[in-house]
Amino acid sequence: MRPVPPTMRVAALISGGKDSCYNMMQCISAGHQIVALANLRPDESQVGTDELDSYMYQTVGHHTIDLYAEAMDLPLYRRTIRGKSLATAQVYSKCEGDEVEDLYELLKLVKEKEEVEGISVGAILSDYQRVRVENVCKRLSLQPLAYLWQRGQEELLREMIESGVEAVVIKVAALGLDPDKHLGKTLNEMEPYLLELSKKYGAHVCGEGGEYETFTLDCPLFKKKIVVGFYWALVMVIASAFTGVGRGLI
Repeated sequence: MRPVPPTMRVAALISGGKDSCYNMMQCISAGHQIVALANLRPDESQVGTDELDSYMYQTVGHHTIDLYAEAMDLPLYRRTIRGKSLATAQVYSKCEGDEVEDLYELLKLVKEKEEVEGISVGAILSDYQRVRVENVCKRLSLQPLAYLWQRGQEELLREMIESGVEAVVIKVAALGLDPDKHLGKTLNEMEPYLLELSKKYGAHVCGEGGEYETFTLDCPLFKKKIVVGFYWALVMVIASAFTGVGRGLI
């Protein structure tokens, strides 16, 4: 990996969640400038695609990404995900029809329009995602910036909360997490319980095992807080004797 220049124009890959938000804050702290946001979304013309079965992308809450860009007062570039998870080996090579190529086309456009040099990526633990983002960035001569990579999750979650990241849970999918109880809770409200689940069941405190997903309503980078007239409706449940899966409708 080539040395990181002291100051770069950076585009941030965002899902709307806490990790991509906090990584942007780390980019700013390191002296870089966030000049644009980039997001991949499901094909809204197809029924049942609010959440894709994707190894790469969080799409829960994608309907509210425009509010995120408005809160930061930054240009937002979006692309519909057309590909599928085809090339799933540990090492990724360019594969036509794979969802990774949608990321390539999106970042290619952002680089052309905004003259960015770096990409902010909120990856913490997934080698699958890291390898693919690095592949795309290398092909486009962009520098990936993943300041959260392999951080201790308990410490990282506490840092996010203390730094002013106000994010709410919009999906749960793990033993001990109940859609009726936990959807809509803030990170601060959830932290003690997540630590308890980690000790009991080995759950990932930051949700890196898919335990939960979040949407950020406010952070120090926002010029205005996201206040939406939303309600938490359970729009999908898979129940078993041990756990339930549910996501909220904003």
